[in-house]
Amino acid sequence: MEQPAHKPVSWSVRAACASDIGRHRQKQQDRYLLAPERKLFIVSDGMGGRQAGEVAAQAVVTVLPALLERGLERAHAAGSEARERVLRESIVEMSQHLRAESIGRVGLHGLGATVVVAWLYDTQVSLAHLGDSRLYLFRADRLLLLTEDHSVVTLLRQRGEITPEEARTHPARGQLTRYVGMEGEVTPVVQTLPLLAGDRLLLCTDGLTSLVPDQHIAQILRTSPQAEAACQALVHTTNTAGGKDNTTTLVVDCIARGGSS
Repeated sequence: MEQPAHKPVSWSVRAACASDIGRHRQKQQDRYLLAPERKLFIVSDGMGGRQAGEVAAQAVVTVLPALLERGLERAHAAGSEARERVLRESIVEMSQHLRAESIGRVGLHGLGATVVVAWLYDTQVSLAHLGDSRLYLFRADRLLLLTEDHSVVTLLRQRGEITPEEARTHPARGQLTRYVGMEGEVTPVVQTLPLLAGDRLLLCTDGLTSLVPDQHIAQILRTSPQAEAACQALVHTTNTAGGKDNTTTLVVDCIARGGSS
């Protein structure tokens, strides 16, 4: 006798975000999307003179969600392969559009932005990124970095030319090799990973990671069970360490339905 198909279990999510201008910046160029009803979470760090950084990051968090929704409708599918394809194509389209819009426009020279996306479906997360905004997974008391910075110092470190310690203070820190709005081919890194109940995701800009070591990030996530408290603690720690840049932290907790955080 044929067994009835069982719909995959999906997690309930609780999410929060904290974003701060820092102690030395005159403008807030970080932007974020917190959409737990769609299980879609985005963080972006803008760059460029005048208003270019704000324009680029704002476009990421407003235009990209619409492109993702449209792409998923056209795909007529909702699985991981479809979502990865839609993520990749949508980020490329958005980047090309921003690049075209910035050419020749006063105040938009050098426009660009990072992007990191977490898009949950059933018990999986599809993630994508360009630049040095990061996505971490905190699972079973361990902090795992799921993204790799698209930066000059990452290339130097991979070649063995500098140590991880030297990378933190290298003069080329902050120079990106891939970002939204860049000239030439845009290649976002996209992947899908399984999630477990109790997993915690952290999306953040480099305002956090340039000043706060991973072990300190892990300790804050470990001792702050509520997502909002974790976000606020991460931002506070960054500002205490100098607050040299805008900082945005977004925490997503995966909770079994009927469970509690």
